[in-house]
Amino acid sequence: MRQLSLHLLVLLFLATAIGHSQQIGILKYGGGGDWYSNPTALPNLISFCNSNINTDIDPKIETVKVGSVNIFQFPFLHMTGHGNVFFSTEEAKNLRTYLLSGGFLHVDDSYGMDPYFRREIKKVFPDKELEELGADHPIFDQTFQFVDGLPKIHEHDAKRPQAFGIFHEGRLLLLYTYESDLGDGWEDPAVHNDPEEVRTKALQMGANIIEYVFSS
Repeated sequence: MRQLSLHLLVLLFLATAIGHSQQIGILKYGGGGDWYSNPTALPNLISFCNSNINTDIDPKIETVKVGSVNIFQFPFLHMTGHGNVFFSTEEAKNLRTYLLSGGFLHVDDSYGMDPYFRREIKKVFPDKELEELGADHPIFDQTFQFVDGLPKIHEHDAKRPQAFGIFHEGRLLLLYTYESDLGDGWEDPAVHNDPEEVRTKALQMGANIIEYVFSS
């Protein structure tokens, strides 16, 4: 009975969030990693989306802890950083419930979090694997077309960019962008001094992610 009540509460939270203006939350995790990195990234992405793909995303971005019931207020969560990630058992359970109940998590490795994220996501989904998305996945063919798949924004170690997903009953509920550094490309131009075409490419790919999630 408690499990059923929790499921209904989750659905109510998500329905309320989706029924009003769209919102994005930043996931705050433990372990010492810099979950707060790229502070100008999401505000710029939201502004770009609202101007270019007809979204109505609230420009106010909330920080939400992994284990908090407040994550259910956000249909879209974003997670990034460079270092260690740690989920407690209860946090992993909370995140799993959120994702299986209709929520979505975009994880963008800003270089350095990969081994820690892969370790911790197994706590959330011990029965699932990260699957690489091919260039033919519809997330790369929204308002903006990326025929080669995930773009490379910042070069660090010459590895190719990869997009991984976790699926449940055919739904993509988690996207992990690796060796791309999308978030750095979303930041204010003065932060990294990226060429305008590189920054535009990053924002367009981010807009595709937003569009795919909110229209699925």
